[in-house]
Amino acid sequence: MTKIKLLAGVVLAAALVALGIGHNYMQAPSVAASDDVMAPHFLVDPLWPKPLPNHWVQGNTIGVDVDDRDHIFIVHRNTESQFMRIQEIGLYAGVAECCTPAPPILEFDLEGNLINAWGGPVEGAPYQWPESNHGIEVAPDGNVWIGGNGGGDSHALVFTRDGEFVRQVGIPGQDADSNSETHYGRIAEIAIDEAAGEVYFADGYTHKRVAVVDLEGNFLRYWGAYGNRPDDDADVTYTPGVPGPQQFRGPVHCAEPSNDGLVYVCDRGADRIQVFRTDGTYVQEVIISPATLAQGSTWDIAFSPDDEQEFIYLADGQNFKIYIIDRESMEVLYTFGDGGRQPGLFFAPHSIAADSQGNIYTTETYEGKRVQKFLFQGMRPVTVTDRAPTWPPDEL
Repeated sequence: MTKIKLLAGVVLAAALVALGIGHNYMQAPSVAASDDVMAPHFLVDPLWPKPLPNHWVQGNTIGVDVDDRDHIFIVHRNTESQFMRIQEIGLYAGVAECCTPAPPILEFDLEGNLINAWGGPVEGAPYQWPESNHGIEVAPDGNVWIGGNGGGDSHALVFTRDGEFVRQVGIPGQDADSNSETHYGRIAEIAIDEAAGEVYFADGYTHKRVAVVDLEGNFLRYWGAYGNRPDDDADVTYTPGVPGPQQFRGPVHCAEPSNDGLVYVCDRGADRIQVFRTDGTYVQEVIISPATLAQGSTWDIAFSPDDEQEFIYLADGQNFKIYIIDRESMEVLYTFGDGGRQPGLFFAPHSIAADSQGNIYTTETYEGKRVQKFLFQGMRPVTVTDRAPTWPPDEL
């Protein structure tokens, strides 16, 4: 009898251990099985950027880019309607000592010092400032391209890095026509292929396409999802687990050319990245967090700064995290971030960019209203695959 009890106890203990292992695995699926996977890792810099002068505050921050001097340019929405409480802009409203919206274009150096600030509508100017700022790109010649996703924003603007007007690309105030060669459809993002001298528009919020112009703004070509001709009347219903629509559901939120002749397009509302050759030939797609509804998962991408651009960094504004993706396999290696207001957390990470040192920068829209810097920590084993921490372990 004693032997039977002992055997039963051993069996029960083994079963409990097995159940415990199973329980831990289900509760913590983010723990990797091995240290064989290497990927770039990051820690948040909680003191970047430095405080803005003049009682300035940021609105919805919806674009970021890094120029060849490693200066960081952001664009935010600084109109009164973007600030939901008068207390936030009491100085502007004349009711308090603080605060007032900063100019829409802000330029920082690597240390977080504000270098320059400019932009906004000017009475009598030869251009129409966007109703709703959206997207920014600094060209190799230093010119700054910006888009807009408000009503009537069917154009892009180009300025010098000091804010002097260069040109307007497209005709403002036009209705949607995804096959137009004269205007655009609320451009979400802009990217430049330096080697080819071409500019890619993620076009956008009303159009359902990628559009390409030259550096002078001359129209070159366009295409839709899977390389199809865009159709503004097509059904673009997205159902998780079902093949996606043959047209971009939109917004078409990024169109990033790589060094090896590919273009990565964010079809945000359909949770997908589609990959093309530069002539619009479809190559492949990958679905990211396919159960994500509402605003979608694929908001913006940046490449790691190595010549091979081995990694893609994807901002997901609906799930409040950043994905680190192996570009060759398009496999998600791990993610970091979570919802929250503290450094390293997010409320709607909207845009992302990398500098030459491997650091990355994220912006947050809606009530996030900020830019954050994540310091490159080198290549390290992946031990946490979902929502990895971005603070040093001894400070958590």
